[in-house]
Amino acid sequence: MRPAARRPSSHQPMPPKLLFDISNIDLDKVLYDKQAVREVNPQRGDMEHLDAIVHVDPAEHRIVGYKDVRDDEFWVPGHIPGRPLLPGVIMIESGAQLASFYTKKVLGWQGFIGFGGVNEVKFRQQVTPGCRMYILGQRIWERHRRICCNVQGIVRGELVFEAQILGTQM
Repeated sequence: MRPAARRPSSHQPMPPKLLFDISNIDLDKVLYDKQAVREVNPQRGDMEHLDAIVHVDPAEHRIVGYKDVRDDEFWVPGHIPGRPLLPGVIMIESGAQLASFYTKKVLGWQGFIGFGGVNEVKFRQQVTPGCRMYILGQRIWERHRRICCNVQGIVRGELVFEAQILGTQM
């Protein structure tokens, strides 16, 4: 007796959802510019991957910033010559910088917030120079000098990456 043939599933996977609704957020209204980010975050030069903050909601533990992906960045000539793609590690770094800004500026943590880990990472779309990548962040928990935030990157309305960032106060 042969096993019954499997029928194709009629259930399509649900598309990923944004951490929160951004439709009522003015993504062009800069609350904290690059200089204000520098006053909080220590990264400089090639390691600055957060250009501005456009939304902060302390009651809901939410923040939105952006990174302008430029064609003169250090990785462009070597990360797929002729077809430059923003490295995933830089996407994660931009999310970590957003989470660090939130932790220090909004929550008031003092000192250096070190990168403690990353979980549940997914890269969903390619990001190329000339794009503005909006980064959404939401604090999940904080305890014992550690914090956990979910972050997502969006380019032209499409989710390009998501991750859970862990930070440690040092």
